[in-house]
Amino acid sequence: MLLAALAVLAAALSLRAATTAPWPDRTWLIASLVHEVPEILKTQDPESGRFGSDPWVCMEQNVIFPLAVAWATQDPANPYHHDAGLLQAICRGGEALTAEQDPQGMWVFRKKDNATWGQIHMPWTYSRWIRSYALVREAMPAASREIWERGLLLGFRGIRRYMDHEVQNIPAHHAMALYIAGQCFENADWQEAARTFMARAVAAQDPAGFWSENYGPGLGCSMVYMEAIGTYYAAAHDASVLPALERGARFHAALLWPDGTPITTVDERQVYHRERSIGNVGFSHTAAGRGFLVRQTQMLRDQGGLVNADYAATMLVYGGSGEGETAVVQGDQARFVLGDHKALVQRDRPWQVCLSAYSCPPPRNRWIQDRQNLVDVFHDDLGLLIGGGNTKLQPYWSTFTVGDPNKVRHRSGDANPDFTPTTDLRWVPTRSALNPDTTPPSLDLIYHGHSGRVTAAVAADGGLLLTYDAIALAGSPFAAHVPFLKRQGRIRFAAGQALYLAEATVTLTQAQSGDWFEWDGMRVDIPPGATLLWPVRQHNPYAKDGLAPLASAKLVMSLPFGPGVQRYQVAIRKAHACALGGRVYEARQLPVLSRTETRLKPLDDLGSFLLSAARPGDSMTFTVAVETEGTYELFADFCLYPRYGTVQISVDGTPTGAPFDAYAPETDISGPVSMGEVLLTAGRHEISLTVTGRNPQSSGYLISLRTFRLRPVTPP
Repeated sequence: MLLAALAVLAAALSLRAATTAPWPDRTWLIASLVHEVPEILKTQDPESGRFGSDPWVCMEQNVIFPLAVAWATQDPANPYHHDAGLLQAICRGGEALTAEQDPQGMWVFRKKDNATWGQIHMPWTYSRWIRSYALVREAMPAASREIWERGLLLGFRGIRRYMDHEVQNIPAHHAMALYIAGQCFENADWQEAARTFMARAVAAQDPAGFWSENYGPGLGCSMVYMEAIGTYYAAAHDASVLPALERGARFHAALLWPDGTPITTVDERQVYHRERSIGNVGFSHTAAGRGFLVRQTQMLRDQGGLVNADYAATMLVYGGSGEGETAVVQGDQARFVLGDHKALVQRDRPWQVCLSAYSCPPPRNRWIQDRQNLVDVFHDDLGLLIGGGNTKLQPYWSTFTVGDPNKVRHRSGDANPDFTPTTDLRWVPTRSALNPDTTPPSLDLIYHGHSGRVTAAVAADGGLLLTYDAIALAGSPFAAHVPFLKRQGRIRFAAGQALYLAEATVTLTQAQSGDWFEWDGMRVDIPPGATLLWPVRQHNPYAKDGLAPLASAKLVMSLPFGPGVQRYQVAIRKAHACALGGRVYEARQLPVLSRTETRLKPLDDLGSFLLSAARPGDSMTFTVAVETEGTYELFADFCLYPRYGTVQISVDGTPTGAPFDAYAPETDISGPVSMGEVLLTAGRHEISLTVTGRNPQSSGYLISLRTFRLRPVTPP
């Protein structure tokens, strides 16, 4: 415990820096809240009071809370303050909740795919219902208030019983709501029960700043605790919970990739997602947390983006304010050790690696994932490349396996699988040890009689070298696995193949693929003996049949050990385009017009310019300046997409090159495509793109151009 506390303290001190801009940006929060009100109201059925669409789920009524905040908040930028029509919509929304309760105050736990998970006192809905009541009750018509109170009292009598249960994230959210209900209905027992539960929740926090549902960090569940405790603090002013909020804020600030997305290597429940975590109200009550909020929302605010109305409403009513503390997680070099040497985040720009030594047996619970994938690799320009969290019934995601990985897998459509099957296969370590002070840091993983070691080090050429060593072998097949996240576009192999990874199964040995592959800017060396496998699917706990989308599948490099083969090295680097020479013209920076009056639009996320063509003949024309007369080879770099058409390029009205088919089954980039040679005088020239048709598989005629390139063929 002492080591854990010291590690957290050292990490906190190393991350501390100057103060940030103050939190919150109230103008931004008000704008976000007001922006959504009309759209929310459009979704309400005035007769039933229900929001959303069929099939109705109780959480669709959660919007009554931001509506109530809009009604209650006086601000020059808020036209909904004390609006009678808005109050009526809020009242009808709560009445619909009462109408749908069963005798215990529960609702059907239904998802939008119409899957049901039994009856529940839905915590997210009850907390928003009671918070709405606290804001509008004095203005409610008597009949509506009576309906609300009947439903709220029924529900919170049931919720009160959860306060005697073990500490978990959902009861913590219930406790927050119960405390507010106790205030509204002057029920001292409810308030005291909630206060006692929150004290237990604080005590359950790991000294490193997280909460767990089984063993080790749970990022998502920790966020739930942060929100519940933060809202509770704002209502109860219970200062005893502030240290937990500060520890939690520092933990989450340390577990971020440089782009602000979460590091899920250590997470016991969620796989990686590309959304920046913007925190919640629990972060707003400490300087460390406010720094997190400022940093994580900065890009969104700078780009004029808004947050959802529920987030804005919670911050406006229950949020803290003040200066924030900057967490330096984007420096050139940094290191963070979590807890008692249980995880390491190593930053060596442009690379960042996370090694996790959290290990435990596979849980039977479908929601708690197997701790199997213990190495993540991130590159500043390419994003997360390797790892990205855990799953169940998928041994090929494991850093090492002992035995045949095909012995354990999810059967398609099985809604109630055995998550701990009896087998001699081992895919989670029985013991683990992180060595953060070695050069490079290493992770030792023991699987009964086998043990392996992983290290990650920046190579002399600027790439990253992953080394997998078999330290001990005990007879059964032993292998390492490198799970690559799915990337956009074609994957190209040294042997000449180029393909889109889709539903079709791909199995390539190193002898078949060649010494390397390139994929969306990433180049990976393939060592002899390796096999590439696709698609290695996730088990999706949120779908009853476990079916997961192809986007969450991995391309796995499997590395089998054996006599004479006890080490593999996998080199990863950023792929560099061949130097073609010449002058590059970025399409977004060129003068452009459409003589067919077709809509034009720059696509900043793709770095391209879009022609919103609807039919053959639609065109756009760019103007380029040429300094020296001569013969040039013209190259065009296109975006590819399922809705893109076929295009002909012309220079000063004369077609050049063959028509180019811009269709692809997923977003991709063509790279420089030669359109032939052209003789150009010094001065301005027009390069036109005219749609001539489309691939039979394409669903549209759009065209998106990234760049032109003019490479001299004759000396100037």
